[in-house]
Order: sequence, then structure tokens, then C-alpha cells
Amino acid sequence: MTDTTPISPALKADLLSQALPYIRQFHGKTMVIKYGGNAMTDPALQKAFAEDIVLLKLVGINPVVVHGGGPQIETALKRLGKEGHFIQGMRVTDAETMEVVEWVLGGEVQQDIVGLINQAGGKAVGLTGRDGAMIRARKLRLKDLQDPAMEHDVGQVGDIEAIDPSVVKALQDDQFIPVVSPIGFGEHNESYNINADVVASHLAMTLNAEKLLMLTNIPGVLDKQGELLTELTPSRIDALCADGTISGGMLPKIAGALDAARSGVNAVHIIDGRVPHSMLLEILTDTPYGTMICAA
Repeated sequence: MTDTTPISPALKADLLSQALPYIRQFHGKTMVIKYGGNAMTDPALQKAFAEDIVLLKLVGINPVVVHGGGPQIETALKRLGKEGHFIQGMRVTDAETMEVVEWVLGGEVQQDIVGLINQAGGKAVGLTGRDGAMIRARKLRLKDLQDPAMEHDVGQVGDIEAIDPSVVKALQDDQFIPVVSPIGFGEHNESYNINADVVASHLAMTLNAEKLLMLTNIPGVLDKQGELLTELTPSRIDALCADGTISGGMLPKIAGALDAARSGVNAVHIIDGRVPHSMLLEILTDTPYGTMICAA
């Protein structure tokens, strides 16, 4: 449930004063935001997210949004009488599912986000990996976690070969806000469904982003007792994967976050997208929020 307790004028003033040094520190820097989960389906959270993105742009920070759309894809598949299947957090994508993924992500979901940001006063532009030949991909060879000699066939799921960020940079230079759907293309012009967390991580690395923020449906990474883990190192992540604490859809999210941290992205945060303005709390206040992934 959203907390609607009024904020006192004194607290508002304190929060604004906290924001100033961070605005100065991050001015001109790029931040990649993975947008998914409940934040994409609750109208109040959608509106708050769009306003936050516009605010970041107005204070001189360059946000790049990479969105998911799992619930919307599931709804569309059910209308066709199909049921979604996942292996190790990856959606099994046959040719018919790929068609659904393209029109749901590159059409319905992307345009909803673009419209909300524009309504909030921004200038958003929707992209897929085909635009500007941005995301070149090949078929993902998904190794079994228990037996690396075994591979799972997950259909038209892509593994990123290269990202050309030219179109994103050109849009940023003209004060636009890029909104990226996680769809890539192969050497024979075939389409690939790519995990949005993976795309966000690779894009953050390629753009030399200051921060990568991943909005989720939980407060961050939790231990087996349900307690928030505020900071994770590679060795701790390995242990949590081995004992099953990190599993399913969290696997590609954590792997991508760790890759980004190791590749020079200054801060990687997994935060609760169900909390209004959680992104601003992380970026523009003194309070640590969610789980931070460290390179070492």
C-alpha cells in the first residue's frame, strides 16, 4: 500500500537541500534505468516514474530507460491460448511468441511509457535494438546451472554481441529521453527477445553510465530470512546463487548488475519500484536505498 502521509514543509526543505550536491555531482552524467514490475502496471506509480524521469532530465542528468513487460506479454499470450514458460529466468521464445514480444514491447508498452513521459513534460523517443542498428545479437546458448555441459534451447532468445550507442547519444544531445525495448537483431535480420536486465546492464557499460538502477517488485535482494541485503560482493553473490537464495528471474538481473559493476559503472542499485519516487530517493538523497552491487 502506498504511504499517503503528508510531508511537513521542514522535511520537504531538508530533502531539497540534500538533493543539491547530488544534482551538482551528477550533472551531465548518464543513468540507465531498468523499468519493470509493478511500477509498470500501477497507474499512480507509472505517473510518478514518468515525472521522476523528466525531473532528472531537467536538472541536467541524462536518463536512459530500458523497459520490460513480462505481465503484458503473459496477458497477450493468454489471449492467444498460449502459456509462457521460463528456464533459469529466461522466457522460452518460439516464433509465435517472438511476434507477440515484438508488438507488445516495441508497440504497446513502449508507446505507453513514451506517452507518459511526454505528458509529464519530457521529450521521449521509443527505440528497439533495430533502430540505428543498436543491439546486434545471436541465439543464446543457455548452459544448465547444475550441469554446464548441458544446454537449454530457449528459442529466439538473444545473447548480445555488440551495442552501438550512437542513436542513444544523438537523442541525448538533442535533449530527448531514449526509451529502449529489449529486442535485438541477428546477422540474417532475425529478431531476438533479450532479457531487459541484460540489455540495461550492457547499455550502461557501453554508455559509461554513472549509475544503473533496476526497479523490482521487492525492496532489493533478500536473504533466506527475508532481510534486505544492502550490499553484495561477487563472492557473496556466488554463495547466494549456490544455496538457492538468488534464483529464477533474479539470476539474469544479478549477473547483469555484476557485469556492469565490474566494467566501470560507478554504482549499480536494485531498488523497490513499488515505492513512489524510489529512484529519486536513491539518486538525490543521503539515504542508501535497496541493494548495491559492488565489483569487489
